[in-house]
Amino acid sequence: MTPSSRTLEITVISAENLKLDRKPIKKNASVTVRTDTNSQFRTTEMDTEGGSYPRWNEKLVLDMPTHSRSITVEVQCKTSYGVRTIGTASIPASDFVGGYVPEGYLHFLSYRLRDHMGERNGIINISVRMKVPEMCACSSSTTSSHSKMGFPAAGNNNSGGGVAIGVPVWYGAYQKNY
Repeated sequence: MTPSSRTLEITVISAENLKLDRKPIKKNASVTVRTDTNSQFRTTEMDTEGGSYPRWNEKLVLDMPTHSRSITVEVQCKTSYGVRTIGTASIPASDFVGGYVPEGYLHFLSYRLRDHMGERNGIINISVRMKVPEMCACSSSTTSSHSKMGFPAAGNNNSGGGVAIGVPVWYGAYQKNY
């Protein structure tokens, strides 16, 4: 059974060179993170001191459906006229899911923000980690404190059993498992 969503831990670290109407912002910046497929979102606390270089270092936990292709990071600023969007970045899921890194790998990412006109307006710095589901070691015996994983090695008849391990080794254009 495959899960219908993945849990992401997104740490909004900081932003750089934020401007509103081409002037550096003075304070009151926050960040909202959402997926492309549902209405779930999370928002940071407001940075009241960082000006155009705010820092949050705040972890947001977000469920991302497996069919989602991206997350959106939006930086806002509270002004006397209300909350205004400074810039937005769309982050492809392929930047932090899959590839050659293990699940649970911590990705540090920086993206260019774009304002409502599509113009460059600062940079957002985040880290993303996909939470790895914890394995349930379900057992009918209540006396066993841990379970064994693997396959018994052929020809090993002792009671402790062995585990066959395959280690991929690359040789030129082909791969062998030993």
